[in-house]
Amino acid sequence: MGSIRVDRADGVVTVTLDSPKRKNAISAEMWVGLGDVFREVAESQDDRVLVLTGAGSEFCAGADLTPDPENRRHQLDAMHHYGWVGLALHEIPKPTIAKVRGVAIGAGLNMALGCDLIVASDTARFSEIFARRGLALDLGGSWLLPRLIGMHRAKELALFGDILPAEEAERIGLVNRIVPDGELDAFVDDWARRLAAGPPLALQLSKRMLNGAFASSLSEALHQEAMAQTVTGQSKDVREAMTAFFEKRTPEFKGR
Repeated sequence: MGSIRVDRADGVVTVTLDSPKRKNAISAEMWVGLGDVFREVAESQDDRVLVLTGAGSEFCAGADLTPDPENRRHQLDAMHHYGWVGLALHEIPKPTIAKVRGVAIGAGLNMALGCDLIVASDTARFSEIFARRGLALDLGGSWLLPRLIGMHRAKELALFGDILPAEEAERIGLVNRIVPDGELDAFVDDWARRLAAGPPLALQLSKRMLNGAFASSLSEALHQEAMAQTVTGQSKDVREAMTAFFEKRTPEFKGR
């Protein structure tokens, strides 16, 4: 899998980009490994939450642009593969969290934006650096940014490629939370464990509807909600939640 580390504990899968000497820039081998992991998590009955992070003091400096003499893939083919990896992350039916320290730049930023939630250290810095390198956006940035922060702010980030400090990223809604660096691990661990203990079916359906919110009408959304409520309402998890409520205990959701 190359420089990728995968750890599993209590339904939480932590995927770590593990190339700290290169600020966790993603090599061709790492792209393949990420695609494999994202597909595994999507299909696993035991994996309930994915946390994506970087080793050391940085999240990810983007794609590793070091020439690889062994790589015979045409650039267009390679870009389509990278895009598929980003899509695979975005479409994981379970909740996903990006835990960001240091730089999240270019494809690294867009990988984080592809997660459902972003929690960042106060050391974090963010940039759609592409224009400053003579490149256009990739890895879904052109689709994700306007939906997350609005079109005008998206254009500002894309056209200038400025580096945003953590506080500014939080102010414009690019990330969910900024916490002191020493508290980042504990904060994300708490969120991940809370999500892992949640009702898998309900979380999956809610995520799916929210991901499609901008492509559906209110009428379509109400229909999808009715279908989702019918499915979840007949699940064993709902019965468990009601039983736990009356017994004054924490429910144990199984995703059934």
